[in-house]
Amino acid sequence: MPTKRRNLKDFVFESSETVSESQQSVSIMALSAICLPSKQPRRYFDPVKMEQLIQSVKEYGILENLLIRPMPNQDGRYELVAGERRYRAAQASGLLEVPVTIRELTDSEAVSIALVENLQREDLNPVEETEAVLQLLALRLQCTQSEVVSLLYRMQNDLSRLTDNVISQPAAESIKTVFTELGLMGWESFVSNRLPVLKLPEDILDALRSGKIEYTKSRAIARVKNEQLRKTLLAEAIASGLSLNHIKELVSNLNSAKPIQKESESAPVKQRITSILSQVQKTKVWSNPKKQKQLEKLLSQIENLLESD
Repeated sequence: MPTKRRNLKDFVFESSETVSESQQSVSIMALSAICLPSKQPRRYFDPVKMEQLIQSVKEYGILENLLIRPMPNQDGRYELVAGERRYRAAQASGLLEVPVTIRELTDSEAVSIALVENLQREDLNPVEETEAVLQLLALRLQCTQSEVVSLLYRMQNDLSRLTDNVISQPAAESIKTVFTELGLMGWESFVSNRLPVLKLPEDILDALRSGKIEYTKSRAIARVKNEQLRKTLLAEAIASGLSLNHIKELVSNLNSAKPIQKESESAPVKQRITSILSQVQKTKVWSNPKKQKQLEKLLSQIENLLESD
């Protein structure tokens, strides 16, 4: 049974005392006094949903306070901790003031809150989720993200070998605690189903970040060995909304197909066409309706080319 997600305050301040009134206050703040932190966990904002929020803000205003903290050595200046979508919508709506909750937070606490808020989004995609979890773990363990990844894989190896060389170490226990607190998934599922996202090609990662394709489909497309064919399939999957089963079938065909032996690029075009046609006669392309449609398109292009001569 999945663990229920805990709220932002419970997660970040779990090991500290309850935030006192002197550390937290609510007020109306000039939007110009608030700035974004140098590093934000969120990179992509769905333009349609963003426009909907902007229209809502124009009509009703900001309904939930932005969380901000005072900037060190800068009187009257504040850094946004949580609520970047609302902040951007307020800017786009022309608001001069916004409701805020002000807290005295350390750099570590501020980053933790921003990461946890990002992880609690309903529209979170697997790339953002993976990156945010790794950042949060690295922050908690005070190490690099690559070290966290290595530790996670060692924990997985321990589990498969039924040993506890690594899995019972303090760092590993901290990792398991973080996953329990987040309530997103277990660490084992994260290693098996989320860490592989780091190995996906950049074009597929971009499509995932922008919500253009589902994670399961992207992993299937990534198995295409030829880079150009992979990019073509990705574009077609997005444009036509291909099903996962259809994508898997195409991937299998692309990886198993034997390339037709091409004549030298310097050979006469007429000779190359004659050679290709003789090979096509020997293939099973005629029994495949999908390939026949592709051939029809190519033939139409050739016919149009000849007619325009």
